[in-house]
Amino acid sequence: MTAAELAKRILSPRALVFGRCMARGLPVPRWGNLRRLTPFSSYYGFERGTPIDRHYLDRFLTDHRDDIHGDVLEIQGSGHTVRYGRDVRKAETVDIAPQFDATYTCDLAESGNVIPANAFDCFLLPNTLSQLRDLEGCLRHALRVVRPGGTVLATASTFCQLQRDGGDYWRLSADGWREVAGRAWSGSETTVTAFGNCLAATAAIMGLAVEELTAEELDSHDPQFPVLVGLRCRKAGA
Repeated sequence: MTAAELAKRILSPRALVFGRCMARGLPVPRWGNLRRLTPFSSYYGFERGTPIDRHYLDRFLTDHRDDIHGDVLEIQGSGHTVRYGRDVRKAETVDIAPQFDATYTCDLAESGNVIPANAFDCFLLPNTLSQLRDLEGCLRHALRVVRPGGTVLATASTFCQLQRDGGDYWRLSADGWREVAGRAWSGSETTVTAFGNCLAATAAIMGLAVEELTAEELDSHDPQFPVLVGLRCRKAGA
């Protein structure tokens, strides 16, 4: 019997992994209070500070704020239009739920007779895509209501807690969103950007807040661990 075989018989699996890491010079995790079955926040970190994905949403909309102008449509409320828009002439809203008192109350995927075509310079769908059951139908109508040369700006969570009340359908990688957008927005100019890294993704899942990480930790991007994916589509035909 070899020494390795003897060690496997005597030691527990955890002890074997520890010994292997020590022998190979690999780092050993120190879990501390991260060794837990529940997150620090079950509400995305809102009660602690700013949720991690909101940091990347702010970065995405800030980078594209020149697109948010003229006549703007936004999902649910107009808060992002007000915060990031420039020279906004008209701010309107759409939502499927009547309690939000949106300009248009309808399912975006069935909005053909409700929201006029080619009516807006920009359509904002912040942190919305994962909740759209008929995803490609919604994306096609999002582009329909934008004027030629106008822009759709949308974001989707990836490594984050799922919606608390269900209705969270799509958690795609950047490549996955390129595939979906390529079908729904064929012929338009589309870019997809991933934000986040291993630490930020861990913090987001654990319900930690932006204020608990450093700027360097937040702004290091690793495409293998996206916290948020941003999509920008410029409609053809300007």
